[in-house]
Amino acid sequence: MTSAAGELVSGRYRLVEAIGRGGMGRVWRARDDRLDREVAVKEVLVPDDAAPDLRAELIARTEREARAAARLRHPGVVAVHDVVHHRGVPWIVMEFVAGPSLGELVRTRGRLGWQRAADLGVAIADALAHAHAAGVVHRDLKPDNVLLAGDRPVIADFGIARILDATQHLTATHTVIGTPQFMPPEQLEGRRVEAPADLWALGATLYAAVEGRPPFDGPTLTAVITAVLTRPAPAPAHAGPLAELLGELLAKDPT
Repeated sequence: MTSAAGELVSGRYRLVEAIGRGGMGRVWRARDDRLDREVAVKEVLVPDDAAPDLRAELIARTEREARAAARLRHPGVVAVHDVVHHRGVPWIVMEFVAGPSLGELVRTRGRLGWQRAADLGVAIADALAHAHAAGVVHRDLKPDNVLLAGDRPVIADFGIARILDATQHLTATHTVIGTPQFMPPEQLEGRRVEAPADLWALGATLYAAVEGRPPFDGPTLTAVITAVLTRPAPAPAHAGPLAELLGELLAKDPT
């Protein structure tokens, strides 16, 4: 059964409208009837044909990652309020940010000036430092996961990439779920992903902000992955004094 506007989740969160969908979930704007406030609710999508043990693994992993993200208290990180079960799957209840994502802003209005990108980069880096100090790595930072509350960037979906790892096993072996243009080499190669991966993704995100396109792209998934693994990022034409920093952030070696 498909979720619909007006549905009450866990007896408390009333769905208003769907506002986004990704590889592993659907996001709704909702109303917390108990506290009378607006929230964002992410419905974790589990394939119907998932084996019971893998379904249980995904649910348990969702709860673990949501608990880890809920430890973060920073104005640049979307707050996680709750995790509930509805129709047999987890739903993550989060702070609702009314503004567009950085990705949407660039798609609709074009690339940003380097000064604006630098201001966003400082704020995003501060939020990442807070998360890394708490032992939490984002693993899926990209322009669409940077929400804009006025001039303030707010990072969404901390920990979601770990859940994506589980859904990968639920769908197809060797399937890449996510956005490879913003995934560092070590992640694409299946190596251990730690804090440096978020810094690489920050570089790719800021590059996309000032150039209007990601640093690595191609006509096929294989072409994108090959470019990330083997080619240097093209020199940015609009990054101004950020150009050298972007090149350092996009280094292939995480050390």
